[in-house]
Amino acid sequence: MKLKILHTNDVHSNFDNFAKVATLIKQHKDEDTIVLEAGDFADFKSIELQGTRGKAAIELLENIGYDALTIGNNEMFNGVDTLEHMASSSSIPFISNNLFKKDMSQINGVNKSVILEKNGLRILITGSSPNMGVFNEGLGIYMTDYKEAILEEIKRNAGNYDICILLSHVGTFADEPLAIEIPEIDIIISAHDHKLFAEAKVINNTIMNSAGNYGEHLGILELEIMDGEVKLIHSATVSSVDADRDEQVLSLLKTNKEKAIEVLSEPLYKITQPLWHDVIEENPMTNLIAEGLKDMLQCDIGLINSGICNAGIFHEMTRKKLIEVCPSPLNPTSFEIQGKYIKEALEQSLDAQVCLADGRGPGFRGRFAGRLHIAGAEIVHDGKKVNAIYVNDILLDEEAWYTVASSDFLQRGSIYESLANNRNEKYLAEEIKDVIQLYAYKVEFIEKAYTNRWKETAKSEVLF
Repeated sequence: MKLKILHTNDVHSNFDNFAKVATLIKQHKDEDTIVLEAGDFADFKSIELQGTRGKAAIELLENIGYDALTIGNNEMFNGVDTLEHMASSSSIPFISNNLFKKDMSQINGVNKSVILEKNGLRILITGSSPNMGVFNEGLGIYMTDYKEAILEEIKRNAGNYDICILLSHVGTFADEPLAIEIPEIDIIISAHDHKLFAEAKVINNTIMNSAGNYGEHLGILELEIMDGEVKLIHSATVSSVDADRDEQVLSLLKTNKEKAIEVLSEPLYKITQPLWHDVIEENPMTNLIAEGLKDMLQCDIGLINSGICNAGIFHEMTRKKLIEVCPSPLNPTSFEIQGKYIKEALEQSLDAQVCLADGRGPGFRGRFAGRLHIAGAEIVHDGKKVNAIYVNDILLDEEAWYTVASSDFLQRGSIYESLANNRNEKYLAEEIKDVIQLYAYKVEFIEKAYTNRWKETAKSEVLF
């Protein structure tokens, strides 16, 4: 008996590429085919998803004829209510064997596993989601051990299936040990760490494949199943770069974008002063975020990189504008750190090449890293070196510990590596874009945002 599996993973709402993948799926699909998605298809940087509570993503998958998908971290990032809305309104099974609400109850519409029948073949499909650790509480979720959950599903469905497929959004580093430790898994579709396999791997008779990310490839497995044994006949990850865009996908995207824009364009309030933005130069847009973070988290200092934003806001505030300006789903984060590490990061920020560095990183959707902006402090510098930092008008003590309000991106030491030397980190469920919305109508915070904190002096004037 033959079975063909077409699969995608980590598309991250790159819908232009997905329109090409859709064409490839239709070209390769036949009567022996199932189509699977291994998570992070829905990334809420997308206006289409924000304005439809994720329904736009489901409509695309339904249109192409996907048979199942597992839940990645990005499907969780808009909170459990949005995930539940997506899963319960989808005709495609949402699968996760280790994801629950924070009270440990089932999420409506989410299955631990499903059994598909294809030409008489019974296919058990289960899926595992990544543990979000300290973010679980804010997202409203509870995670169990994925390995134990997989074993439980295999045991629970024993005798009712012929082959077992795992959709894993845990990462290939975890999948290879699973192939060795759980021989009942016949096929693993890997995701989360964006690995692109040139062809499938076979480990302990378990077949593994991963199709990279961003809809740049379609994964293909062609199998022969005989007497309970699964044999790999052919595998590939096919590039979508030269494929035509599927017209049905484009039409759905257009319709949903129009719906989303209408919903998200409703004015929230007028902007009293223009919040202009720049990647390198100090600007009120990023200063406002630093001030808002400091106030929200009640810290000594607010610290944020200008790359968190793509533009400024000039006339009125809308949810659409917030998504466009600040697409990163990063969280307000507080931590304690010594003064010397703050100084090192600020001095690094004087280098334009650092500010213009590729800002990619977990959760970051900006193009550039950007200049650090600060609240609660003043920096005296000569353009290359920081000469003095005053925190609440008191000279910074390099050995003293300060509380800093920032983002989880900077707290991890992304780009500005010295900031990773912190302790007692705490995360809020809100996103940085929510900070903008909460503070951009407050006159006192806008006035503070227009006050420069970076003071340049003559190079001969050394204060340290």
